[in-house]
Amino acid sequence: MPAPTSTLARRSFLTIAGVASSGAVVAAAAPAVAAPAGPVPRDPLFTLGVASGDPHPDGVVLWTRLAPDPLATDGRGGMPDRVVPVTWEVAEDERFRRIVRRGVEHASAAWAHSVHAEVHGLRPDHTYWYRFRANGQASPAGRTRTAPAPGARLRELRFAFASCQNYSVGFFTALRHLAHEDVDFLVHLGDYIYEGDAAGDIGRAHLPAVELYSLTDYRLRYSQYKLDADLQAAHHAHPWIVAPDDHDLENNWAGDHSEPDDEPDQDPAVFRQRRAAAYQAYWENLPLRRSSMPRGPEMQVFRRLVFGDMLQLDVLDTRRFRDPQVTDQADRWNPERQILGPEQEAWLLAGLGAATARWKVLGSQVFMFDADTVTGPGERYGTDPWPGYAAARQRLFDGLAERDVDNFVVLSGDAHRSAAADLKLSFADEGSPTVGTEFLGTSLTSGKDGSDMDGTGTVWLAENPHLRFHNAQRGYQVCRLGRDEMHTEYRIVPYVTSPGAPITTRATVFVESGRPGVAHVSD
Repeated sequence: MPAPTSTLARRSFLTIAGVASSGAVVAAAAPAVAAPAGPVPRDPLFTLGVASGDPHPDGVVLWTRLAPDPLATDGRGGMPDRVVPVTWEVAEDERFRRIVRRGVEHASAAWAHSVHAEVHGLRPDHTYWYRFRANGQASPAGRTRTAPAPGARLRELRFAFASCQNYSVGFFTALRHLAHEDVDFLVHLGDYIYEGDAAGDIGRAHLPAVELYSLTDYRLRYSQYKLDADLQAAHHAHPWIVAPDDHDLENNWAGDHSEPDDEPDQDPAVFRQRRAAAYQAYWENLPLRRSSMPRGPEMQVFRRLVFGDMLQLDVLDTRRFRDPQVTDQADRWNPERQILGPEQEAWLLAGLGAATARWKVLGSQVFMFDADTVTGPGERYGTDPWPGYAAARQRLFDGLAERDVDNFVVLSGDAHRSAAADLKLSFADEGSPTVGTEFLGTSLTSGKDGSDMDGTGTVWLAENPHLRFHNAQRGYQVCRLGRDEMHTEYRIVPYVTSPGAPITTRATVFVESGRPGVAHVSD
């Protein structure tokens, strides 16, 4: 595998691309009933930046969205109701002297003038630059990288993973640092936006100032987030592999059921309409392939990507097919309860059993290990992550053991804290076999500044001997896969409630090939 682009080259690219220039906040326009069918405005069209995603050996998907007035309250981004041709080009150099592919996509009002160009015919395991043009204007440049060829023998592979970026409670400084990381791609495990009406106390109040229900409101919230220069920088620097979690629609939603809170459960038919709006806005604003294009309230989220002979990455959907969260802890072990649904569960086990890559990695929105939250006698487990679906988790673990799946690793988010854990065939028996390793990644901003240790972390470490590391600060994770070991570096920022925080490595957690579980932790 050729050496990845150096950090110095990546910083040079970020300067040349001018990622910060497209992050200026645009004043909101007056409400509009419908967009006119007039000419395309001459105002800057590419205010929301560019992105790439889902790298394959022969290409990637390229994204942008035309929005000369991105905070227009009608959610249309200031665009007229007309189809606009958008050209794209891919080059082997950052100054676009060696263009290797180009094409045209047609952006329509029906999909918020978003563009999803699926590029083919590129070289495997290769770095490219890309940009768009429309109405005489050029977008910022983005950098991307294709996956290695199937079965190609790799020395190493580097990637990052992250989740939970609540705009109203923190600055996206960690994403600016992530843009400079020397990685091949980023896995984002959900909560790209937050659906609530929070104003916060740092001058980043959510727009619109209501909880999101309509397509118009979801679109406006995405525009607000995507105007952030640090978020744009991370998109411009790396291809992203994304999957939604709960806040991309509503906190703790499950299947056709809304959040189990103090309000009455929404009628499932009404909730599906809300899910359709959330899915559409998610698709319109992220670099997803047409295979994930939503059809009303349905969207194909779970999928598999393979990187040479080193990595099989299975991206899960732990929201759409799950049963509602239990109210009685004993029901965690109800064998009828699902978190993945029968189809996805069968797909996952079949794929893991047939995998030939050295490392088999799951991208799970919620954590999998048991986390008893009661000090001393007695037990209590969270009902939203996998412990609330203990029987479904056991089916997965039994399936791993039956298929002799080795080098099994789970990446997870949602909990706003970091942890590393041994995944036990039976968490009730710490002497039972270890079937894999889990790296729980903290949030980018959610939970505000956090601390190295908190009360939850103290209880987790005391009551759950399979946990080997914990931290409750903000940041992201960088993984290096090698032939003999995998290690995950937990990157943290000391604060997010003001901009400009430095980045440091809090700990590095190692896993040895052929030996499941955490080998050691380096602080």
